[in-house]
Amino acid sequence: MHTIYNLLIHLASFHLRIIALFNKKMKLFINGRKDVFEILQQKISTTDKTVWFHCASLGEFEQGVPIMEEIKKLKPDHKIVVSFFSPSGFEIKKNTPLADAVVYLPMDTASNAKKFIAAINPSFALFVKYEFWPNYLLELKKKNIPTLLVSGVFRQNQIFFKSYGSFMRKALGSFDHFFLQDENSETLLKKIGFNNVTISGDTRFDRVSHQIEMDNTLKFAEDFKGNSLCIVCGSTWQEDETVLLDYINSSPENVKFIIAPHKIDTEKIETFTKSIIKKTVLHSSKDDVNISEYSVLIIDCIGLLSKLYSYADIAYVGGAMGKTGLHNILEPATFGVPIVIGKNYNEFPEAIRLQDLAGLYSVNNASDCSEILNKLVTNANFRNKTGMICGHFVNKNTGATQKIANYIRIHF
Repeated sequence: MHTIYNLLIHLASFHLRIIALFNKKMKLFINGRKDVFEILQQKISTTDKTVWFHCASLGEFEQGVPIMEEIKKLKPDHKIVVSFFSPSGFEIKKNTPLADAVVYLPMDTASNAKKFIAAINPSFALFVKYEFWPNYLLELKKKNIPTLLVSGVFRQNQIFFKSYGSFMRKALGSFDHFFLQDENSETLLKKIGFNNVTISGDTRFDRVSHQIEMDNTLKFAEDFKGNSLCIVCGSTWQEDETVLLDYINSSPENVKFIIAPHKIDTEKIETFTKSIIKKTVLHSSKDDVNISEYSVLIIDCIGLLSKLYSYADIAYVGGAMGKTGLHNILEPATFGVPIVIGKNYNEFPEAIRLQDLAGLYSVNNASDCSEILNKLVTNANFRNKTGMICGHFVNKNTGATQKIANYIRIHF
C-alpha cells in the first residue's frame, strides 16, 4: 500500500501541474511550493529550536492560534513554523506575526518529507484537526519527534477504519497523543487500538471567546446600522445569497444587512448587487456616500468579519447551503447572536450540538430562510433567548487550549 500511495502522489503532482495552467487557485498551489526550502533556509537556522504546526487551511489555522499563543509563553526560545496545504490559508496568513516562517507543505513524497523535516528539525509537531500525510508522519516517527493531533475529529467513513486501511493506521501510530473534539472520535480510535487520547474539545471556542474581549469597533458599521436591526451574513457563497435574496428584498424598513462574501469576486458581487432592490453600497465605496441611508452593505474586502459579528442582531453563516462546507458559526455565537445556516452541516458537530440546543436554525430553501429570519426579526423574546443560548454554548465549551498546553508543559 505504501508503494501504491507514493505512486498516486507522484501522479497527482503531475496532473495538478497541468491543471495549474488553467486554474488560478491551482497555480498558487503549485507555484507556492517552489520556494519552500529557500524560505526555510532564510528564516530557520540549523541552531534554531522550532515547533511545527501543520494546518490544512484557514479554519485549522484559527484552531491552532490559541495553542501557538500558549507555546510562545511556554517556549519563548522556540521559533514557530506553520505549513499550509491550501492556498486559501497560506495567502491570507503568510505574514502572520504568530509564526516565524509560513510555507506551503510540499507534496507528501518520502523525499519531500525527509528534506522538510530536516530543514525545520522541530522539537515537536502539531497537526490541527485532520490531514494525515503518512510520509511526513512516518518520518517524524523515524526521527523520534513527538507529534500531537489537536482538535482532532474522526469519522467512520475514513480509511483508518476500513479493512484495507492498515497503511494509514500505521501512520496514526506516529502520534504521541490525540486531543479530540468529541466522544465519537475517541470511540473510533479506541476500536483500532489507540488509547492515547483525550477529549479536550475544540480550541476554536477558546479562540472566539477572546474576540469579545477585544476592541471590535468599526465606525462605518456603527454608522450604517444606526438604530436598525442588523443581519450579518458571513462567508456567503452564491447558494447562500440565492436563499437570502427574497428576504433581503422584502424585509421591513428597520432591518439592515451586512453581507461578507467568502470570495471577493468583483463580477459575482456586481451580479448579486443588481438583484437587490434595496439601496445597496459596497464597502469600497462607503467613504463617498452617507452610509446610514443604505439598507445593504456588501463587504468587498477580507479581514473584517469577526468584528462585524459584534454588530449583528442575527447572523447567517454561509457554506452549508452548497457543498463547500459550513464556515465558522462560533464567531457570531460568542457575541450571543442567533444563527441561521444552510442544510448541509452533518459533518460539523458544533452546528449539530447548537441546533439541538435551539441556538441555531438550518434552512433548506428561500422560503425556510425568510420564515426563520422573519420570526427572529419580529419576535424579540425569541431572538434574545436564541442568542443567549449561543453565548452560553461558547462559554461552556472553552478550555481545550489549557488541556493541550498542560500536556506540552509536562511532556516537552
